[in-house]
Amino acid sequence: MKAVRIIGGGLAGSEAAWQVASRGVPVILHEMRPVRPTLVHKTDGLAELVCSNSFRGDKLDNAVGLLKEEMRRLGSLIMRAADVARVPAGAALAVDRERFSQTVTQAIANHPQITLERIEVTTVPPSDGAPWIIATGPLTSDALSADIVRFIGAEHLSFYDAISPIVLAETIDRSKVFRQSRWDRNIGGAGAIGASGASGASGAARATGAVRAEADCSGGASAPPSPACGVDDGQGDYLNCPMSESEYAAFYEALVTAESATVHDFDRATFFEGCLPIEVMAHRGRDTLRFGPMKPVGLIEPRTGRRPYAVVQLRQDNLAGDHWSLVGFQTQIKWSDQARVLRLIPGLEHAEFVRFGMVHRNTYINGPAVLRETWQTRVREDLFFAGQVSGVEGYVESAASGLLAGRNAAALVLGDTPSAPPRTTAIGALAYYVSHAEAKHYQPSNITFGIMPPLEESPVEAGRQPRRPKKGVDRKHALSARALAALETWRPSDRPQAVAATAVDAVLQD
Repeated sequence: MKAVRIIGGGLAGSEAAWQVASRGVPVILHEMRPVRPTLVHKTDGLAELVCSNSFRGDKLDNAVGLLKEEMRRLGSLIMRAADVARVPAGAALAVDRERFSQTVTQAIANHPQITLERIEVTTVPPSDGAPWIIATGPLTSDALSADIVRFIGAEHLSFYDAISPIVLAETIDRSKVFRQSRWDRNIGGAGAIGASGASGASGAARATGAVRAEADCSGGASAPPSPACGVDDGQGDYLNCPMSESEYAAFYEALVTAESATVHDFDRATFFEGCLPIEVMAHRGRDTLRFGPMKPVGLIEPRTGRRPYAVVQLRQDNLAGDHWSLVGFQTQIKWSDQARVLRLIPGLEHAEFVRFGMVHRNTYINGPAVLRETWQTRVREDLFFAGQVSGVEGYVESAASGLLAGRNAAALVLGDTPSAPPRTTAIGALAYYVSHAEAKHYQPSNITFGIMPPLEESPVEAGRQPRRPKKGVDRKHALSARALAALETWRPSDRPQAVAATAVDAVLQD
């Protein structure tokens, strides 16, 4: 049987390898690290996370939560590894980076159908009768990038992405911060994923974000909140650094006057809107940060019983809890200035930084001009692209593209017809967007309900006007219910042995 070859051992490449191997098809996975390091990777582990440790929301009232659930039902290695490495993050899915990467690496290394080769591939492989998947991520090497340009006949598009700082937990002043998840929202609350397969089985274990006890810290006219409520009491998943108006003003002025690190062609650089550096946001207006990563809504400072003027949230970055990342604080400020500016945040006056923020370039192809919905290239059915280099944005979206590319590459080897799920699913909508958006002005996108077909109007009853689906959370849950039903209809195309082969836990056993 011909082997599927995959270039790149990131989220997409690892997921693709797993999907191919789970269908009984041999895989050769090429990863250039550590033979050829990158500027931002720190290890040689597969699926290393170099930006945030968050996979974003994990409930069915948001599109990325739906995409995760679809991937779980399709036997995703990345989702299983993320659940294994989960750390408290309210209603979001965040992971211990090291454990996550180790879990993926172990699964790939232990699978009898996968061969891992540590070499750099510098050219687009010629057609040799076996499928190839290019999943080299946003940091595709210069040599391979140049050859991809030659192959697709057009220049790459690219944007700059930034990384948030990480602080050492023991250097946070716990007397100035308070624990709370925004709106006391946690994975076990309303809107949590239902009991379906892997997600339902682990739902209770994932409800680690305890809701604050209102009786303890809510205060009132007759019982003002205790000063002790200002101390980290172990409740809630985030550490919150509250700011007064004057503290915010001082922080803002220091931020907008800080010196940026040198970025090649920075004057012409395009940043992804979902991951803007904080100083770029700050230059858009004095209160932009207070409506972005420093928004105080849904949080009550226990010492005062009131909402702070602004808040910096810290999210646990590893299972040990000794590293915390600054949520939404990606930055390109020079490291010396980062330390000075970030130590103006209450609670971080004496913070030690495990990692400072930095900027790197993301490179991606113009998906609509190059790709089919199956993630095959339009000019060669045996060549696939997947991950961020294919024109998607986000960890989950990258892994989802690898999942479909892997399934379809295996289908070619097995003599089946490649296919994509219906557009009414999140994973199908993402595939359709990447292959059908306007090529002239294409920009990568996270999964959103907006790229899925709208809900149909209710049938006319007894001469009444048709009723549109409710807005807000009810509408989102309806979209998710429709998507999961459509996915179940599409899934019977799986070969029986492929479904059985996706028992991830059997390969992850120590």
